[in-house]
Amino acid sequence: MLQFDVLIIGSGLAGLSLALKLADQRKVAVITKKSLLESASVWAQGGIAAVLSQEDSLTEHIQDTVTAGAGLCDPAAVRYVIEHAKPAIDWLIAQGVPFTRDADTDTGYHLAREGGHSRRRIIHAADATGYAVQKTLASKVLAHPNITLLEHYIAIDLITGNKLGYTHNQCYGAYALNSLSDEVSTIAAHDTILATGGASKVYLYTTNPDTVTGDGIAMGWRAGCRVSNMEFIQFHPTCLYHPHAKSFLISEAVRGEGGILKLPDGTRFMSAHDERAELAPRDIVARAIDFEMKKHGLDCVYLDISHKSVEFLQAHFPTIYSRCLSLGIDISRQPIPVVPAAHYTCGGIVTDLHGRTDLANLYAVGETAHTGLHGANRLASNSLLECMVFADAAARNILASPQSQFIPLPQWDESQVTDADEEIIISHNWAELRQFMWDYVGIVRTTKRLQRAQHRIRLLHEEINEYYANFHVTADLLELRNLVLTADLIVQSALFRHESRGLHYSKDYPDTRPLAASTILTPTA
Repeated sequence: MLQFDVLIIGSGLAGLSLALKLADQRKVAVITKKSLLESASVWAQGGIAAVLSQEDSLTEHIQDTVTAGAGLCDPAAVRYVIEHAKPAIDWLIAQGVPFTRDADTDTGYHLAREGGHSRRRIIHAADATGYAVQKTLASKVLAHPNITLLEHYIAIDLITGNKLGYTHNQCYGAYALNSLSDEVSTIAAHDTILATGGASKVYLYTTNPDTVTGDGIAMGWRAGCRVSNMEFIQFHPTCLYHPHAKSFLISEAVRGEGGILKLPDGTRFMSAHDERAELAPRDIVARAIDFEMKKHGLDCVYLDISHKSVEFLQAHFPTIYSRCLSLGIDISRQPIPVVPAAHYTCGGIVTDLHGRTDLANLYAVGETAHTGLHGANRLASNSLLECMVFADAAARNILASPQSQFIPLPQWDESQVTDADEEIIISHNWAELRQFMWDYVGIVRTTKRLQRAQHRIRLLHEEINEYYANFHVTADLLELRNLVLTADLIVQSALFRHESRGLHYSKDYPDTRPLAASTILTPTA
């Protein structure tokens, strides 16, 4: 059995920043499914929203967040995050993150503007902010003597008091599969943090890496934690449409810097859907693109920023420019083919302002958590900010709390299982799930489509649970098990919401109710 003061499951921005904030006083383990730099945070292009300029204000950032959230944001969470934004940025700068500078601004840094923001307030490192931040923090994690990194480990389930037969239900750690050695480790910890990201891989098309399979949300639910607002899946409006470009995102900042959405014949269409045109919040832009594609029978639409100079594009969007050029698309001369794709999970495990879940000694931070910040639609570049602020909040709460004694934990029992004889079942079910979630639980929904999806999910759930009970666990099986559970939570939540609000649009309930209420699901056992 491995023992640590703190176990962090996930190596994105939330997980790494939390590890660094704890490591001077606690022995910390970080487990990650692949290598250290494989997370959705690494893929984040745009930047981090924060009030840094004298021309901006906390009130305006709060209002922009609440407006994008379609009336469903928690006011206390919004204020807490935005008031703690500048200290979070200052900490990253102190760590050495190379944000793009601009000597002509009062901050000394270039601030971008993205859809839904009334001001320029996105601090960024060109168009690869996530990579710059993660690379900087990863080097410090690797160098810290109190941090143990366990790469190629996938968490199976949390170890809880209920599962051990105790009357008091708290978290004692987790079981994790080493996918290289095929061995399961028991990891004991005084405090455990779920920082595994969202669940966008439940959809056929996503901007997220393959690792984003709802693991933390599913583990938290199985451990007895409530989840909230799982119906609100953000579809990024502009994912590159190209057969050789898997999940490549075209940043929101392209539209913020003047990019125009067009039909194949060159017609601009966003102004017909919203007076803010290309700068409307993501849910509106994604629905508009979806509408135009279905109306005209299109495979994609086009994002045109060719009116900007090559020098401007190479300076502001070097990653996008070079990636598109490698695929034969010169964005200084031609528009970029784009489609919407699943991008961000606005719901998640219910937490408080300290990152605490319903289960003692269990925290959730980042996209895994539902803090109340995003409401029914996340404002662009608030996600990395949320990771930072709640990682800090959780770290301070952990350091201020007394540590309990370690107790003996049972080893993982594989005495009653055998090796699987038909691996094809897993790959087939994986493909089926992602296809019908895309078809039935996408940008525009109906009750009948949701019910069809729910029926299929229940069948898959039974089949996978039987498979899980009888065969050795594999990484693919664990991810599929979590995806199916997460899909079920998404569909349940969507069926409960009898209105259209933010990212959830139902053709059967097109109106928005006057009173905004969160969808909270509670485990029955």
